Amino acid sequence: MFENLTSAPLPSLNALRAFEAMARTGRATLAAQELNVTHSAVSRQVKALEETLGVRLFTGPKHRLELTEAGRGLLPALTGAFDQIATAVRQTRSSGEDLHVAVNASISVKWLIPRLSGFASAHPSVRLHLAELPSHATSYRGAHAVVRMVPTSRLADPDATSFIQSHLGLVMSPALAERFADHPLKAPRLSAQTHQQGWAIWAALVGMELPPSPEQPFAHLHFAIDAAIAGLGVAVMPWPLVADYVRSGRLVAPFGFRKAESAFALLAAPGASSRALDQFRKWLVTEGGKTPPAPVYRPLKPVATR
Repeated sequence: MFENLTSAPLPSLNALRAFEAMARTGRATLAAQELNVTHSAVSRQVKALEETLGVRLFTGPKHRLELTEAGRGLLPALTGAFDQIATAVRQTRSSGEDLHVAVNASISVKWLIPRLSGFASAHPSVRLHLAELPSHATSYRGAHAVVRMVPTSRLADPDATSFIQSHLGLVMSPALAERFADHPLKAPRLSAQTHQQGWAIWAALVGMELPPSPEQPFAHLHFAIDAAIAGLGVAVMPWPLVADYVRSGRLVAPFGFRKAESAFALLAAPGASSRALDQFRKWLVTEGGKTPPAPVYRPLKPVATR
């Protein structure tokens, strides 16, 4: 007798979603944020899927998991299937004027939301829905597009639209800048967990070797910006997020800014196309073009770092 293959039950849909999100984002914590569940729930679902399929999908230590051959084979089909489902649901649910955008928290708080009244006035028929994009994610299930900083190499993709070139620089409160006028780098260093390499990237851009020094970490760039405004220390920041504060005098940039190999960009979801998305993309480019030029980098002499 022939085995009836169609009778074999499919794995749990939740388990498949957990695996796909974890494999696509590279981390269980990011998958948990996207699915709005706990880290342990994602791990349990992935383990249950492995038991159901009878194969290992991930290998390696917990802090550096890699997909197995079976996992690599399963991921593309699941990603495509879930993207199709998300697209179908969006089209069924909306009238074509709903726009779902996921955006990094700091860009949302310090750049996008303060400008959204202009978009709402220009396009009152578009209902914009914002979701928080995990710091390292480049896609978000159910969103028409995401807004985040990306390496300039990512801009070659047809789904990517740059709207501001990024420049990096140090910022601090005027009072702290006066206190450390001759040696700004001796001020306490502030950092963000969502931009952990900020200081190293800035040092490489300006050709400076920084001595080891403790950094006070904050969860997000916008927390570190507020800490710098409060005079707690000096922080490395992208110009678009602090331009208004520097121009108003709430922050100063002792070295100016240096062009970085990154940009603020909109990444459209595969197959996403609508009048609302086109309008939002065009508005981002226009609004980004209003960003004033960043102060030119100028090394202070002498710069005492020891």
